Amino acid sequence: MKVAIAAKPQTASNDFAEFVGQHTDGLLTTAYLLTRDRDRAQELLQDVLVRLYPHWHKVAAAESPVAYVRRSVVNRFLSQRKRRLELVTDRVPERSDPGDGDRLLDRDQLRRMLATLPERQRAALVLRFFYDYPDARIAEAMGCRVGTVRSLISRALASLRATRSSEHELRGEHR
Repeated sequence: MKVAIAAKPQTASNDFAEFVGQHTDGLLTTAYLLTRDRDRAQELLQDVLVRLYPHWHKVAAAESPVAYVRRSVVNRFLSQRKRRLELVTDRVPERSDPGDGDRLLDRDQLRRMLATLPERQRAALVLRFFYDYPDARIAEAMGCRVGTVRSLISRALASLRATRSSEHELRGEHR
């Protein structure tokens, strides 16, 4: 007599593992854009996923689990800024594969310029220009008002313009 083994229903841990497998790259990119450091980005994302795992059934039931986790990454990043200590090392950071040289220079220049911004301004710019979020969605993700988002973005862009103008002046270039 053969006993039929019923198929195991997909559990929360299977759902979680599937989600992580499908969305880690995109979420890690978000974390990297916020932290500017590959190791810190991995730690940030891991910390968020560890915190969300016990409540995964709620996250999975959300309208957009990816947006929920992305918001959690941004919130965790912003909440850690007060407790963070920068570690200065003699190790040169790893670089991504250099494709087009000009594009790489532009990306590096943009990363350096973003690094000069306060973290809330940087987070607002990442959500606006990398994810194309509208002001209301950025405000929701950052836990602030729409007016605050507009102010953060305006100040950040003004700062980036000033930084870019200063770099051109230092090189003796005319715009």
